[in-house]
This record gives sequence, structure tokens and C-alpha cells, in this order.
Amino acid sequence: MSEAAGRLAGLISESSSVVALTGAGISVPSGIPDFRSPGSGLWENVNPMEVAHIDAWRSDPARFWDFYGQRFGLLANCEPNGAHRALASLERSGRLEALLTQNIDMLHQKAGSVEVIELHGSIRTSSCLSCGEQVPLEEAMGMIEAADDGIPRCRCGEPLKPDVVLFGEMLPSDAIERAFDLAAGADLLICIGTSLEVFPVASLPAETFGAGGRVALVTQGPTPFDDRAVVKLDGDVEAELTAVLGAL
Repeated sequence: MSEAAGRLAGLISESSSVVALTGAGISVPSGIPDFRSPGSGLWENVNPMEVAHIDAWRSDPARFWDFYGQRFGLLANCEPNGAHRALASLERSGRLEALLTQNIDMLHQKAGSVEVIELHGSIRTSSCLSCGEQVPLEEAMGMIEAADDGIPRCRCGEPLKPDVVLFGEMLPSDAIERAFDLAAGADLLICIGTSLEVFPVASLPAETFGAGGRVALVTQGPTPFDDRAVVKLDGDVEAELTAVLGAL
């Protein structure tokens, strides 16, 4: 176990309110590519503004769902890894108050985490923006396979939209308000697998600092908070969190 892992375990033990924030990096060991890593990132060969913007869904739902249908199929078949399970274990033991995630893959819930605030929505459901009908992931995937044009449609005939936050959309207000409240009230905010570059989520560590709390980082690559974090673990996310859990 590294000295940094032991340090983080000690911080968790001595903190009365611990909150975790996770990004795409925690799901990479589960076979889900992150967004920006050279050679493997999701946006390496695709312009996100052409396939993941709300205007792209409105103007060309067939192209939109060609991209998202493949991605949802990948996500639905992935399983949580040791990092997800470590956080679920921390929650079960009463050491983790809540988990904030930028991920839409539902892997935290699959691992057993309960208090999960999904800041960017989830692949769990898709909705009709015209009549409000909502369908589960499995049903939407079946519609994609059955449709000649690959577009899942509501019973009213309108294309469904996945209940994830697309570019050009606002984050769900209830989720982001709760996230800022939790960050402000945390003695320790642990940021895992996130570069902390996408706002407003990137502001959460500043919220913790401003309220007198501490921030720990478990992520590879630089973040804007490296020089203010009380500790940073930059190894494999599964190995790092498993080591932290083992030290508690």
C-alpha cells in the first residue's frame, strides 16, 4: 500500500462527513472509454457537437441514435469494477455520506451504492419531450433494433430522447443543488477519475474548500486542484481505492 493510500484512509477515518465525486475515469477499468484520452477517448474520432448535442437529436435523430444506441448497448453490458465496489463498501460501513457522479452508466448502483446523485442523468430511461412518456433502457434498445430508421419512438410517434444531459442542456437542478449542498457540508470531498474541467461540476471542490473542508484526488493526469488537495493518488483507480479500503 502506498503512503498516499494510507493517508487517504486516515482522512476518511477522521472525517465526520465524506462525499465522493466520480467521473469517467472510474469506469475505464469496466471497459468504458473516457472522453478525451489520446487514442482511446470517446471524442477521438467523433465531434460531440454533431452527435451528442440537443440540436443534433432534434435535427438528425437517426444519426444521434446510431451513435447513442451503440454506446448504450456497450454501457448496458458492462459490470462494476473494484473501484465502484470499494465506494459501495464505504457507504455500507457508514463512512461515505453520498456519491456524486458525472457518469450515466449506472455502475455505482450495480455495485450496491444507494445514495447516488446522477449529475448528468442516466441511461436508465428515455423520454418523449412531447407527451412525457418514459420507457426503460431495455425497451428503448428493443425499439432501436425494430425500427427501420433506428429511431426509438414514443406511442405518440415522436422520437425518444435519452434521459442524459446532452451538450446544450442544463444539468438537473435538483441534482446539482444537492451536490453543492453536500460539497459545502463535507469535511472531505474525494474526487475520483475526473479531470475537474467541466462546469458547474468542476466548481464542487471550491465549494468544499470555501466551507473549510478538505479535498482529496484519486485520478490520473493533472487537475486544477492538484496544488490545493490534501493528498493525490494517481495510480490505477481500482488498485488505489482497494488499497484505501483495505487500510480502514
